[in-house]
Amino acid sequence: MIAPPGRWARYFLAAPGIERMSTAMPGAFSPPRGLADLPLCPVYSRLGRPFHQPVAATSLPEPRMVHFNAALAGELGFGPEAGPQLLEILAGNRPWPGYASSASVYAGHQFGAWVPQLGDGRALLIAEVRTPARERVELQLKGAGPTPYSRGLDGRAVLRSSIREYLASEAMHALGVPTTRCLSLVASPQPVVRETVESAAVVCRAAASFVRFGQFEYFAGRGQTEPLARLADHVIAEHFPHLQGHPERHAAWLGEVVERTARLIAQWQLLGFCHGVMNTDNFSVLGLTLDYGPFGFMDRFRWYHVCNHSDYEGRYAYRAQPEVGRWNCERLLQAVSPLLADAPGRAAEIGQDLLRRYASVYHRAVMRGWADKLGLREVRETDAGLIDEFLGLLQRGRGDFTRSFRLLGRIRTDSDAPARGVREAFADINAFDAWVADYRTRLRSEQNVDDEARAGRMNRVNPKYVLRNHLAQIAIDKAMLGDYSEVARLAELLRRPYDEQPDMEAYAAEPPDYMRNIEVSCSS
Repeated sequence: MIAPPGRWARYFLAAPGIERMSTAMPGAFSPPRGLADLPLCPVYSRLGRPFHQPVAATSLPEPRMVHFNAALAGELGFGPEAGPQLLEILAGNRPWPGYASSASVYAGHQFGAWVPQLGDGRALLIAEVRTPARERVELQLKGAGPTPYSRGLDGRAVLRSSIREYLASEAMHALGVPTTRCLSLVASPQPVVRETVESAAVVCRAAASFVRFGQFEYFAGRGQTEPLARLADHVIAEHFPHLQGHPERHAAWLGEVVERTARLIAQWQLLGFCHGVMNTDNFSVLGLTLDYGPFGFMDRFRWYHVCNHSDYEGRYAYRAQPEVGRWNCERLLQAVSPLLADAPGRAAEIGQDLLRRYASVYHRAVMRGWADKLGLREVRETDAGLIDEFLGLLQRGRGDFTRSFRLLGRIRTDSDAPARGVREAFADINAFDAWVADYRTRLRSEQNVDDEARAGRMNRVNPKYVLRNHLAQIAIDKAMLGDYSEVARLAELLRRPYDEQPDMEAYAAEPPDYMRNIEVSCSS
């Protein structure tokens, strides 16, 4: 039985009596009101080496706030506005009062290939705070300059990719998907060289933990069991405390990680979301969506849609995501196997038993989700055929994934008339009409059919608005000219993705033809 997570984590482990470290920099500086009084809870930082190294952020010239997440600021326990002093902290120009920033080391399988050392190449943990709800939250700056793990690169992020991550994190949160969050987006005119010369930006990310599969792989790859066990026990104590007294706590914990990952991938599939870089170092042990790079919500449905044009072989295509999630869990179980049993053979056997949970949990979650999207209260084995037929219609007709599911709520069971206002969105209208006949039969097979109630349920799981690539690109283009209004507009729109917002109808439309093929890559 898995304990349900809370807003940040299900439980909070208090750390009383921790004295704040002095990291004051020369020059007069007064912390923003309330910030100095926000309780620090430096639990991860106390792990020290070899898990992370202290690193100071590199100053960002002429920082300006593109967007500040007032709602998240309230959850964290400080004011809804970012004054000039808080801006300096969120730009990386001043340390968080009483906290020394650090960068973590990890390894990982990148596009299936083993890389023995990676790490936070452009991310710094800048604080661990205790919220008014007594939950511990980690704050991380992405794009704050080089670290020991930058591999000779500049450690910066560009405005283009930072806008995408900022908007996507909050959009996924509003959709109900477990994810890291974003507190702020700060821009600078500092030039950064990627495929072209762009400008720098820094996002402040928030999560209960940023621990990744790759951190366990790093120590396993070096044959270092002691830090492997310390890291596992830290994660269990902080985020799975109900397992601390379990006689086989590591196996029980890994079982929960496998199940959370399976349910997360199911949610991605149900929303037509493609991550783009499902490397093991981009997978969270809390089952959070982590590291938004070349992601994308599908417009036209394609089973083998690849959102990352750097993914030449389609390893992380939409249809491949569930299996990649399982493969990544297998790598984690392999890394942590020394903690499962003294005998390697027995440890491998336990790992395989845990891995078998993935398929069954994923199947249950995704079938329940597809049923909800079709307005079905019950899940029946025969529903798989109905779902596959509908997705086949979308595939053959290049139908829009998000809009097509939203339109299904308009179909009525009290009539056999053609589903006008819906059928016109499908290329093969005759095939769609035949599918609707089967769909109505299935709907009528349930008791107390109420079309209005069903439509309401469907609209709560089939979003009207998602962060389509062309919408993000319009916001990026304006921001590069110094106009941040579209970032703010999208941030507000995507807070209520399931609601009808009449003045924003254009944002639910398919992209114009000239913006259908926007390419995003690992530099995104």
